[in-house]
Formats: sequence, structure tokens, C-alpha cells
Amino acid sequence: MYFKTILSALFLINPCLVFALHSGHQDIIKQLHAPSGFTLSVFADNLPNARSLALGDNGVVFVGTGTEGAVYAVQDSNNDGVADRRYVIASHLYMPNGVAYKDDSLYVAEINRIIRFDHITQQLDHPPKPVTVYDQFPSEQHHGWKYLRFGPDHKLYTSVGSPCNVCEPEKPIYGSLVRLNADGGSFEVLAKGIRSSVGFDWQPETGALFFTDNGRDYLGDDLPPDELNRWTTVGEHFGFPYCHGGYIPDPELAGDKKCRQFTAPAWKLKAHMAPLGLRFYRGDRFPAEFKNQLFVAEHGSWNRSEPQGYRVALIKFNQGKPVSEQVFIDGWLTKDGKVLGRPVDILEMPDGSLLISDDNTGVIYRIEYKGNHG
Repeated sequence: MYFKTILSALFLINPCLVFALHSGHQDIIKQLHAPSGFTLSVFADNLPNARSLALGDNGVVFVGTGTEGAVYAVQDSNNDGVADRRYVIASHLYMPNGVAYKDDSLYVAEINRIIRFDHITQQLDHPPKPVTVYDQFPSEQHHGWKYLRFGPDHKLYTSVGSPCNVCEPEKPIYGSLVRLNADGGSFEVLAKGIRSSVGFDWQPETGALFFTDNGRDYLGDDLPPDELNRWTTVGEHFGFPYCHGGYIPDPELAGDKKCRQFTAPAWKLKAHMAPLGLRFYRGDRFPAEFKNQLFVAEHGSWNRSEPQGYRVALIKFNQGKPVSEQVFIDGWLTKDGKVLGRPVDILEMPDGSLLISDDNTGVIYRIEYKGNHG
């Protein structure tokens, strides 16, 4: 206890330090299961409510949060696989879940706006005041937290969740996938019928945008499936709130609408898994079978008599389409139902390792392959 008190005092003096107090996290790692040849470690901790991740220059990783209201940056300055610098970029924000980086600027998506911190890597220890990029999003908190990415077209992509479990929202902006220019201009709604998407990525081979969507609650333990969707055309509708999982008419709101009127999921995940961040693996440090395959952080269920999820899944693709799903990392949910962590987002690093954020413990895990590539 005395040692922790001393460390807390040191942190107040130098907030850029990251201490290797990983003993409790190492106990968690011992409970986790990954495929043969893969090794898990702690990349960074002391990041309360760590959620979305973005890679900046010089190995800086930006970390968004939810209710914590903070944005962090961590850096592995000596390239040993452990972050040795920690910075608080901002605090007291409105659920700044989404983070994206481009041209030495950090973009942060709060519930009601997108802000930007310019020349950020040059002043991590004394961040500038943010510039407002766009401030016309709704302010409702329910499903209001946002994922944020730059697309191949250099535009910002995000989504606006539905402010309910299931409803017909009054404002047409709800339940949408949107994009806009980096300066906030040319705002465009790309798709509708999306309940709550907190993760998307572009498939390397086709350039297609895939995104997760969390299904509605209170239809039972095993319905409806959560979704992995593929967006192709401006104006597409993915079914919410009228149809779930591509085949289940909503018992309250479907009316005369048919599921065939809407775009069906590209892949159906189990109900209540809460898929969030996802990332196609583009590197070459994992075995060849993982190249261009999709890793998905399944945050874990709450609306289920027996919880499930709390893992990272691997969705295999063939000729541009998902064909199978398997567990990549699990163990954050123990056999007796104890929750050791909740994965949120996934980020590929330049060295080919993956980072996995956990908002339950405020940790970022690192997974690398040390087996035989054969």
C-alpha cells in the first residue's frame, strides 16, 4: 500500500510516466486463451474506461473513452512492446469514444460534435485547445457514443446511434452511417437502419466498408443476432427498427414492412455479443492464414440469462465474403461467470502486433506471434 502511495505521488509530479504495475493484469493474462504461437502482454494500463484506439506518428497510440470523458495518448518510445509514456490529451469531454488521426491532427468524436487537436504529436505534454470540426450531432446519450475513422477517400466516417432500445426516432439523422470532410464540410448520410454501430473497417482486397451493429434487447437470450454489415450504396437501409438480423420482423414496429426490403447482414453473430471495434489484419507477422482476415472485439452481453461474449473473434473471409467465425482470444469471462475484462477496440501496430483495449480494467493488451511461420 505504501509503495502504491509513493507511485501515486510520483505520477502527480510527472504524469507522462507509465509504471509497470502489471501484477494484477498478469493474473488476468494467465486466464486468457489464444491460439498456439501467440503471446499476450500488457501494452499500457492506468487508462480508465479505455475504448477506441488510433495510431499516430512515432508509435503514439490515442485512446478514447466513454463516461470517463478523457482522451489519452500512450507511447512505446523504446520499442520494447510496452508503453512507457502516458499523456492526458483532454478531460471533461462528453463521452469522447471515437479517435482518428491524420496529418499530425487528432480528431475526437464526442456525442454531439467532432473536435480536432492540431500538431498534437509535437505537444503531447501540453495539448492545444481543440478546434470544433462539426457540432450538429444530437446530444442524446443513449447509443450516442461514436466510432471515428478516416476512410480510403480521406473523409471522416462515423455513425449516429438510435436513442432507444427499439423505436422510430423522430429525427432522421438517428440510426445512420455518415461521412464528412476533414474540415467538417460536405456532410453526407450514407445509410440508415443502424441501431448502434461502434466499429468499422475497410476490407483490404475489395475496399468494402464493413461495420458491426448491436441488435435490440428483450427478444430473448438468443434473438436477434448481432450483425456484421457491408455497406455498398448511398441510401441503403439495414432494417432497424423494422427487421433484425435480416429475417426477424420486429414484433412492435414491423407493421407491413418485410425483411426483404432491407439489406441483410453479411454475417450474423450470436445475440447480445455486443460486437464493437473490428480490424482487418493487413500485416505479415501473423501466419499467412490470418492475412486480410477480420478480428472483432465482442464486448459481452448484459441482456442474457447466461452471459456470453467477452472475447475477440476471428471472422474468416473468402473471395470478399465472410464464411466462418471462430474464437481468437477468450477467458475474460470465467466459467463461473466472473468478468475479467471487456474488449472494445483493436488496432494493428507497425510491427504487426495487435492492440486490444479493455474498458473494464483500463488496460490495452498486446498480442504478437512468436511461433514458427513455417
